[in-house]
Amino acid sequence: MNPVVMQLTVRGLLGRRRSLLLVILPALLLGLAGLTRWGSHADVGASAGLVGNFALGTLLPLMCLLIGTGVIGPEIDDGSIVYLLNKPVPRRTILLSKLAVALATTLVFAVLPIAASAAVAGDDHFKLTGAYGLAALLAGIAYTTIFVALSVLTRNAVIIGLLYALLWEGVLGGYVPGVKDVSVRQWALAPAEHLLDAADAAGWGVTSAVSVTVGVTMLAVVVLGAGWIAIGKLKTLRLAAAE
Repeated sequence: MNPVVMQLTVRGLLGRRRSLLLVILPALLLGLAGLTRWGSHADVGASAGLVGNFALGTLLPLMCLLIGTGVIGPEIDDGSIVYLLNKPVPRRTILLSKLAVALATTLVFAVLPIAASAAVAGDDHFKLTGAYGLAALLAGIAYTTIFVALSVLTRNAVIIGLLYALLWEGVLGGYVPGVKDVSVRQWALAPAEHLLDAADAAGWGVTSAVSVTVGVTMLAVVVLGAGWIAIGKLKTLRLAAAE
């Protein structure tokens, strides 16, 4: 990790207009959680529906898209990344430093609000909070790494990421049986389901299409693979920019 690169990344990420969305979206989720608690009288099933469908299915991938594309995408688009790449800092260090900032931001602005929303909307001795907090953490790591890698690979990362987040993960990954097996959301839900009692998991709808072993393994493969691809692409980025 390089502290200077991390500091510059934090300034660039939180200094742009997109930083407002990092506050507005979690605030919206917590507001909906409060309304859900009031409307359902703190029913755990209603809480699970809000967090599982809206927070994990829609909000989390969108937040990770904003963060993942924001730590390096704008620098690549305006060409300023070339100045950073010319510094005597290994490309791997640059990528990992930016990824560390992205993951920390995801934890603060996405994972913690999602866990808190479960507690606000209604819970049973924080069982749902712990389960969805774990799922959000695992999915957040995977989503953020994917979108950081996507930003390095293409300048259309936001468009491609939106299609992936809204269609693949938000719609197909939640309802189409075949797609569920290759969905980050479903992989992350597997450990969450395992954390709960079988009766609670089934009653609250915290279920996954894959086993815990498959889910954790696939998450690890995606995170390591996306990171490796991003580092490899970053090594040739200066030549591409010069051309």
